[in-house]
Amino acid sequence: MSNIDVVITGLGATTPLGGDAPSTWDALLAGRSGVRRLEADWIDEVDLPVKIGAVLAEEPTEKIPRVQARRLDRCEQVALLAAREAWADAGFQPPTEESQDVEPERLGVSIGSGIGGPVTMLKQDDLLEQHGIRKVSPLTVPMLMPNGPAAHVGIDLKARAGVHSPASACASGAEGIAVGVQMIQSGRADVVIAGGAEACIAPITIAGFAQARTVSTRNDEPERASRPFDTDRDGFVLGEGAGAVVLERADRAAARGARVYARLGGYGITSDAYHITGNHPDGVGQIAAMENAIRMAGLTASDVGHVNAHATSTVVGDVGEAAAIRKAIGDHPVVTAPKSALGHLVGGAGAVESIVTILSIYHGIVPATLNLENQDPKVELDVVSGEPRKIDLTAAISNSFGFGGHNTALLFTKA
Repeated sequence: MSNIDVVITGLGATTPLGGDAPSTWDALLAGRSGVRRLEADWIDEVDLPVKIGAVLAEEPTEKIPRVQARRLDRCEQVALLAAREAWADAGFQPPTEESQDVEPERLGVSIGSGIGGPVTMLKQDDLLEQHGIRKVSPLTVPMLMPNGPAAHVGIDLKARAGVHSPASACASGAEGIAVGVQMIQSGRADVVIAGGAEACIAPITIAGFAQARTVSTRNDEPERASRPFDTDRDGFVLGEGAGAVVLERADRAAARGARVYARLGGYGITSDAYHITGNHPDGVGQIAAMENAIRMAGLTASDVGHVNAHATSTVVGDVGEAAAIRKAIGDHPVVTAPKSALGHLVGGAGAVESIVTILSIYHGIVPATLNLENQDPKVELDVVSGEPRKIDLTAAISNSFGFGGHNTALLFTKA
C-alpha cells in the first residue's frame, strides 16, 4: 500500500431523506423513512405488484437551471448536485477561467453508476416509435451512458487527472470511492471527487426486480417495507439518489487547514465468481473484502467497532452478510442498515452509506435500523434499533455488494 494518507474533507448528497448531506443525516438520526407510495403517472397504468419506492426528497430540477437540466438524465442531475455540495463543503470555490482552487491536472473524478440513464433510453425509444427519428434528442447517448454522471462532474469542476465511472451494480458507489483513493495513492491526483449516483425508478426496473422476487410488496405500509435483518423482511425498496465525497491527500488538507471528517484507511474489492445475482453461499468474497480492507489499514478485526451493513432486506442476503461479518470481524461491532430508511439507491448506495459511516465516526453516533421489530435469530450481531447509539469509534467499515458478485468494503478511521 502507498504511504500517502487520504482523508475526506467534503461531503455531498441528495437522497430520499434530504436534499443534502446534513438533512439526510438528521433524518436518519430522527428515524424518518424516505419510502412512500409512488405518485408517477404510470404507477396505476402498469400492472405492477410493487407501487412503492424511495424517491428524492427534493427535485433536482428545482436546483439546476432549466436549460441545463433538460440536457441531463436524472442520474446525471443528482451526481452534479452531490458533487457541487461536497466541493463547497470542502472549502473550495466553483472553478472559473481566472481562478481554480485545485490545479486541473491534479484533480480527478470517480463516480460510479450501476445502470446509468435507462429512463432516457426508454423515453427516446418511445419518441422514435411514435413520431420518428426527428423527435429523438441528439443528446440521447450522452444522457443514457453510464459514464455520464462522472463526465458531467469532471466538466463542471474542470478535472483533468482522469474521470472514472465504475459500473459494478450496487457496489458502484463504494468502488468509485476506492478508485478515487487509488488515483491519489498512485500519484495521479491530489484531490478526487468520488462517489456514486442512480435514478432508475421506472416501470421496467421495478418489473424486473419484481420478477426476480427481490423487492418488497408491502404496498399498504411503505414506511415499514424495508426491514433489514427482521424476520418479516420480504425484499428491498428501490430508491434514487447520489453521494459524493472529496478525497484529498492528508498533507495537502493539513497545509490549507481543511476540516477533516475521517481518514480512508483501507479498502477491499473482490468478486465471488459464483452467480450473476446471488452471493456466494459461504460469503468468501464478502469476507475477503472486509479482511483486505482491515489488512490494508494496518489494523486488526478487534479495531473495527462498527459496520454499516449492505443489508438490503432480502431473505437470503441479510443472513449471508451477517455470517460474513462474524467470520471476518467478529460479533463485537455495532451494526446498522441505512437502507431501512433510504431504500436501495443501487449505484448511489455505497457512496451515501459511506457518508453515513463517516458521520458516525465524526459525531460518535450510529443511526438506528428502522423496522427491526423481531431480529432474525440467524443474524447473530449487535444491530442498532429503536434509538441511535452513541459510541466512540476508531474504525468502521461500510459494505457494498452487487449483482455479478461484486464486493467492496471501505474502512474509515477517525481523523
